[in-house]
Amino acid sequence: MNYKLANRMEAFQSSIFSELATYKKKKIAEGHEIIDLSIGNPDMPPADIVIDTLVNAANEKNNYGYTLTGTQEFHEAVTEYYKMNHHVTLNVDNEVLLLMGSQDGLVHLPMVFADSDDIILVPDPGYTAYATGLAMAGATPYFMPLKKENHFLPDLHTIPKEVAQKAKMMILNLPGNPVPAMATKAFFTDVIVFAKKHNIIVVHDFAYSEFYYDNQKPISFLSVPGAKDVGVEINSLSKSYSLAGSRIGYIIGNKDIVGALKQFKSNTDYGVFLPIQKAATVALKEGATYCAANRIIYQKRRDTLINGLTEAGWHVEKPPGSMFIWAEIPKGYTSLEFAYTLIDRANVVVTPGHAFGPHGEGFVRIALVQNEEKLIQVVNNIKNSGIFSNKGALIKN
Repeated sequence: MNYKLANRMEAFQSSIFSELATYKKKKIAEGHEIIDLSIGNPDMPPADIVIDTLVNAANEKNNYGYTLTGTQEFHEAVTEYYKMNHHVTLNVDNEVLLLMGSQDGLVHLPMVFADSDDIILVPDPGYTAYATGLAMAGATPYFMPLKKENHFLPDLHTIPKEVAQKAKMMILNLPGNPVPAMATKAFFTDVIVFAKKHNIIVVHDFAYSEFYYDNQKPISFLSVPGAKDVGVEINSLSKSYSLAGSRIGYIIGNKDIVGALKQFKSNTDYGVFLPIQKAATVALKEGATYCAANRIIYQKRRDTLINGLTEAGWHVEKPPGSMFIWAEIPKGYTSLEFAYTLIDRANVVVTPGHAFGPHGEGFVRIALVQNEEKLIQVVNNIKNSGIFSNKGALIKN
């Protein structure tokens, strides 16, 4: 049978993650012990109370029907969580919507609001799902460079006027993936002014809101006056509560934007499995201690790895948040070459920065998804690899 893929499939080529996974399997088959720090997949289980709630609910025979939308209990838990943690007041009836993980909203929102000749402002580098959503909508991306000299925040003043006038949406992610930068209230205030001036919807991806270190708690976009006038915030339980495989999250904020996505989703899915909603509700209500304990673990991992890399000759800045390290590589390699060099010579897998956008070149993303013992092994592998000299200069064979 002869068949032809739709033209849109040109935007969905094999990802670097698949290529790295294939190469990793090859190295393992050759007898190498590979440590994978490329994917942000939490390695710790959810809290016991969350697991118990899920198991008990799954044992109830009447919990297997369609849920269609989020339960009132889940939506109320979201509003309570935001009131307590970010001093944000939400209308539970029209400013909160259940999602099948944050990616559900991030991919579908461009399809709801953007036509093929519209522009969407996206961070560069940025999470790969943003490109997926734009491709599905047929919209045109305008890359907002995240540069070290700007503290990895977009410079709104460099966006051309003609671009701003055509832009339908701006996507932000702070603290982010792959760049763990933090927003300031002043930055979000500037975003709101910019969005109002050009009639742009702001979508803030806040999936790493519970990952912060040294008491530098991130700011919710919706906590800044005027934010609800222009945008929404998307959050997830995948990373914060180790529920990645459960696919549950939510969108909150501007009721018209939330309502439009709700209309779209009423045509595309039948809701999240009820036991998962019940477990997520418990996580939001009673998970503060779990999140605090996780922060301690991840901060120790961050410090262990970065201090060790410094000793090995690789100087990497400590991120204030997120579960990733955005590591600048020394001169002499592209990010892809360096990633493969780490696999070949140190048995360590990281993600090359170019996978997240043009301005990701020169960096690699390292996920803190292994315990301290493994991270110490990573450091020792890099020390023994000969990649770096004692003075920190990169040695390329």
